[in-house]
Amino acid sequence: MPSYSSPGVYVEDVQPAVRPIAGVGTSTAGFIGVVLGDIVMPDKPDGSGAKYTVFPAGKPLLVTSWNDFIINFGEIKAGNAILAHAVFGFFSNGGTNCWVIRVAAQTDLDNLTDELETFSAIDEIAIVAVPGATSKASHDALLAHCKNLGDRVAVLDGVQTPKANAADENLSFTHPAISLSGRSLAGSFGAIYFPWIKVADPVTTTRVVPPSGHIAGIYARSDATRGVFKTPANEVVLGALELEHRMGRNRQDALNPEGINVIREFNGTIKVWGGRTRADGSSNQFQYVGVRRYMNYLRESIDEGTQWVVFEPNTPSLWKRIERTISGFLTNEWRSGALFGETPQRAFFVRCNADTNPPDVRDLGRVVTEIGVATVKPAEFVIFRIEQIAGS
Repeated sequence: MPSYSSPGVYVEDVQPAVRPIAGVGTSTAGFIGVVLGDIVMPDKPDGSGAKYTVFPAGKPLLVTSWNDFIINFGEIKAGNAILAHAVFGFFSNGGTNCWVIRVAAQTDLDNLTDELETFSAIDEIAIVAVPGATSKASHDALLAHCKNLGDRVAVLDGVQTPKANAADENLSFTHPAISLSGRSLAGSFGAIYFPWIKVADPVTTTRVVPPSGHIAGIYARSDATRGVFKTPANEVVLGALELEHRMGRNRQDALNPEGINVIREFNGTIKVWGGRTRADGSSNQFQYVGVRRYMNYLRESIDEGTQWVVFEPNTPSLWKRIERTISGFLTNEWRSGALFGETPQRAFFVRCNADTNPPDVRDLGRVVTEIGVATVKPAEFVIFRIEQIAGS
């Protein structure tokens, strides 16, 4: 307490009772892909005619524009085409920042242990993809990585040609042919997209590429325009010229219940027409991409926004400050349309009191807060019931 010796007005700095929580970023992607070491790099801009050196394999690089990618991994060529098209599709669909790790050979994509461990240390990554990797080993590794960290999701590519005869468009598609990974709790941290898409290519005129890079860009675009709580579906895939396989409702009827997100063409416009994760029955509260990503966002935002609580005196005063801080954050989320309920009281609750923090809990050095939120779900099936009435 300061002391005062003479009359006057004194201004003091005080700590706020409530410290606002800022929402974390949700749009930064992490890509792992093949770039051969003999890729011809562009000339340096100093006019010397010297070439850039391809970025080392196994090291992460923050890429903030397509030009950044070209400088470090080269223009689109045969030796980097899948990764390059994915990153180009990410930026062209609304992505702004991504981390890229280069591997030297296609076979390296079946063992991603080191690369995913590197991504674990980059907290800002919220979306992970390995374009073109469709093996069970790679999908399982991505899903386990996202589940263990709890702050990101995986965008998975379906198998490119799940048909016995690629020329026969009449063959039916089945779930096991498209996805080799099963549905699980870890699967709730990822979503799979099918079919592959055809894009313009400077080398071969057109090329069929996996959709994961474009989808990651759509995630970022939807986050910016609507919010992370909005499932990123019914969105146009910019840059897609056509689909490798035309998909209609009859084919999607077999795939959608199995958590396969179909990309379809409607009157010449190619759209993402599915928004489900790979969740199984035990985790079906996370069956929608928007719900899973939004819960990741809440968890990470509250975690980072309440670090000031650590080592504070564990008293009722602290409990009230925690309640006010989190309630203020969730009220803003409710106002943005992210939570379901006519009032904040119906949309969420925050409890941090003597009931959640009895003496035995406090003796362990813990302060426990219980939070409940009513998330919004997408209107996946829009049903109109029409009846005929007699005119007057």
